[in-house]
Amino acid sequence: MELKDIIIQFIGTENCIISPINNGLINTTYLVENKENEEKFILQKINHHVFKQPEIIINNHLAVNHLLQNSNYPLLFIKPISSSIGNFIVKDENMESWRMTGFIEDTKTFFKIPDSATAYASAKAIGRFLNAINPNTLPDIQTPIPDFINFEKRILDYKDSLHGADRTLLNNASAEIEATNQLLSLPQQWIDMEKSHLLPKRIIHGDPNIRNILFKESRPLAIIDLDTVMISTLLYDFGDITRSYTNTTNEDDGTAKENFNTEIYQAVKEGFLFDLKEKLVSEEIENLDYAAQVVIYIQAVRFLTDYLNGSTYYSTNYAEHNLDRTRNQLELLKGLKKYLEID
Repeated sequence: MELKDIIIQFIGTENCIISPINNGLINTTYLVENKENEEKFILQKINHHVFKQPEIIINNHLAVNHLLQNSNYPLLFIKPISSSIGNFIVKDENMESWRMTGFIEDTKTFFKIPDSATAYASAKAIGRFLNAINPNTLPDIQTPIPDFINFEKRILDYKDSLHGADRTLLNNASAEIEATNQLLSLPQQWIDMEKSHLLPKRIIHGDPNIRNILFKESRPLAIIDLDTVMISTLLYDFGDITRSYTNTTNEDDGTAKENFNTEIYQAVKEGFLFDLKEKLVSEEIENLDYAAQVVIYIQAVRFLTDYLNGSTYYSTNYAEHNLDRTRNQLELLKGLKKYLEID
């Protein structure tokens, strides 16, 4: 089945301009423009190695859209497109899953935050999104990636990779392994709080990095990429916002030094709490700084684990790509800890 055959099932024509979009780490993405009416769509092949049950991410997306539509949510949201027979997923001859969504014109994304004002507006937009999708009674949201925020398992997977890795990879990453091992106890407080049910379960975005916000000039217009929506703790989203927004360099830059921006971190915290402060419990508010450290650290662990496993999860462009990403995250964590005056 060719790409045009998949597109026909969604919009009924092959008379389209198809352009690849190459800035994602997981799914294969295309911009599709219907030449008959100039309407544009996003077409994606869902990575079945990451998302074993694509129906879950579609159902979660629809449930979140329903919540947004029935709240006072001020931003736009992306709508899934159904096929000619009413399905939101089309299978090709290899049983790969494809989905199509609407496209919002005249928008842009940032790969890094340009200034603290944009950081504040972006974090506020994420907080507003999270506030809108967390009513008193939560809908049936399923986990699209099992153990995605199971930090205990992330550490175990990392330790397993140390035992199974090729000797050359271990030698190449010796400095990063040493730095990571020195902080192995960092996630333990998080793990203990979750086991003690101290952190309320809420709907989270799961990947609220800056690339998943559409902007009109410098104004956030829409939160996109709901594939990792799940039930967990909002501390994860705050940590990932910190990780994404405060980094003054591209996360692929393994030579980065002092890449943590303190002013942006302060703006992020203020913006995130604007709509959520009254909803959060004391354990959440008191652990924002801690959560930022843990999420950055766990991302470094994930990049390093993937590197030691032969780089099978994240898309890479060269042999040490994941190792460079690890170095970048460890430097970011170093800057945050310095700001918080933590040795």
